[in-house]
Amino acid sequence: MKNQLSDVDVLPMPLFQQVKESIRRKILDGTYAPHQKLPSERQMIEAFSVSRITVRQALSQLQRDGLIFKINGKGTFVSLAKAQFDVSTLKGFGESAASIGQAAFSKLISITTEVPKGNVASCLKLANGVRATRIQRLRYLNCEPLAFDITYAPTHVSDGFGNADLEQRDLFDVLENECGIAIGSARVNLESMICDSELAGFLNMEPGSAALHIERTILDRSGEPLLYENLFYRGDRFRFGMEIARAHLG
Repeated sequence: MKNQLSDVDVLPMPLFQQVKESIRRKILDGTYAPHQKLPSERQMIEAFSVSRITVRQALSQLQRDGLIFKINGKGTFVSLAKAQFDVSTLKGFGESAASIGQAAFSKLISITTEVPKGNVASCLKLANGVRATRIQRLRYLNCEPLAFDITYAPTHVSDGFGNADLEQRDLFDVLENECGIAIGSARVNLESMICDSELAGFLNMEPGSAALHIERTILDRSGEPLLYENLFYRGDRFRFGMEIARAHLG
């Protein structure tokens, strides 16, 4: 244990930060695998020659960063790494997964035709009583459920989906390559939420767990709506990443 833990570089930073960075490196390089139990506080105190307060500060920050989790009476464990999708450009789920070198597929839950309610008709510019196609899919990343996707499409758009394999292909891919429709942009709203029992069941989570809700309207290059999506991502397994520039006024 001492050989694994005591190689802290001499850095101009507080002791708890040095402890944190040493453990963090071992999590990121795979020395400590997902769900592996970390050494006890006593073992860390001895290995780093620091106080219990210092070790607890380091662990507190690692937990805040989502790298570890604690189970009362059992110890501290390494969290599963979160998937990070780059949202600087508009991509489908499969495209985003491929860009980080991970495998994605979907399980088709249902396809129905119905009159959409509430905000859906407005976002798709559908008149009262006009029907739309509703597609529900469970999205998997590396064989684990990561997101639940409810998509609405006007029938004049969904008619072009034909026999497309919606378990292996993104709708973006189908729109552009089967329907010949160029996607232009999206309107996006994000919010945190708590999973009800149905959503938690799909995502293999406990009811009451945190999720990220993304409401997205996909538009063609002329600004006409193509799809309306409600996307629900596991809060413990996903995060967004982007690079943004500051607007220069005047």
